Amino acid sequence: MLILAIETSCDETAAAVVEDGQRILSNVISSQIEIHAQYGGVVPEIASRHHIQNISVVVDQALQEAGLTFDDIDAIAVTYGPGLVGALLIGVSYAKALAFALGKPLVKVHHIAGHILANSLAYPLLKPPYICLVASGGHSHIVKVTGWAQSDYEVLGQTRDDAAGEAFDKIARVLGLGYPGGPLIDALSKTGNAQSIKFPRVTFADQPYDFSFSGVKTSVINYLHNAQQKGEDVNNADIAASFQQAVVEVLTEKTFLAAQHQNIHVVALAGGVAANQALRKAMTEKAEKLGMTFYVPPMIMCTDNAAMIAEAGFYQAQSGLFSVLSLIAVPNL
Repeated sequence: MLILAIETSCDETAAAVVEDGQRILSNVISSQIEIHAQYGGVVPEIASRHHIQNISVVVDQALQEAGLTFDDIDAIAVTYGPGLVGALLIGVSYAKALAFALGKPLVKVHHIAGHILANSLAYPLLKPPYICLVASGGHSHIVKVTGWAQSDYEVLGQTRDDAAGEAFDKIARVLGLGYPGGPLIDALSKTGNAQSIKFPRVTFADQPYDFSFSGVKTSVINYLHNAQQKGEDVNNADIAASFQQAVVEVLTEKTFLAAQHQNIHVVALAGGVAANQALRKAMTEKAEKLGMTFYVPPMIMCTDNAAMIAEAGFYQAQSGLFSVLSLIAVPNL
């Protein structure tokens, strides 16, 4: 089965062709990072305009690299949520138009399901059940995966305020590092002392797997303001390293706590924050300490891409779960 997938949930215009949910024939990504960097974050209206300009080119390139035509495609998969509503609408509208014009079935895909399945796309030996931490600019979830369908996912924990990636971006902004914040804080942290400042780690008695990153973000901002008011110099590398350590520690500990409580010995990491080297290292070491198996996708599969959407679409199509052409974008899915 050949799936053509489209992903436009945020600021990457992406298209891919994947065969039988495993063999990537093409995976084209047009990034808007340089465009939005000057604003310190993604501007939704600008992202939507660039999706309109890029989507036909990206889809054509994906088919060309795969050596295929529209006639060869068996189904069209598209991200319909969650994400920026304007950005999602471009991808959904384009996918519906293609499906209608070509007479091909349409498959709707949950963006988070795509991130989760990026691991099994990279590692065919990975099979359910496993626990997956999805950490990105908009999401922080601990998910129990018991099968391939989206109905087989159970959210065990999630953020109650800021997502991990969102917190990275905000702290990078107050430190004057720029955008995107995650890679910049990760790089700066390598020259800092992660034990120099004790920023808070939040836990909840009623839900041990839930996250909260608003407090650590506020704590960093207050630390900077207090130093400024007292005329004290600060070490940005130490601040970045200490902040990153607080976030990484919470993400790691809660994920493996969930795995232990669920008696599951396989853990995966996914999403944009999965590219963070400190997090990858911490989760690798924790898995080794507990005798668990740990998976994390290659860097290209951590950020938003359409190959992961194609794989999720493949399992939907296999089960006959096709979408109607009245499909709409659901930004808060």
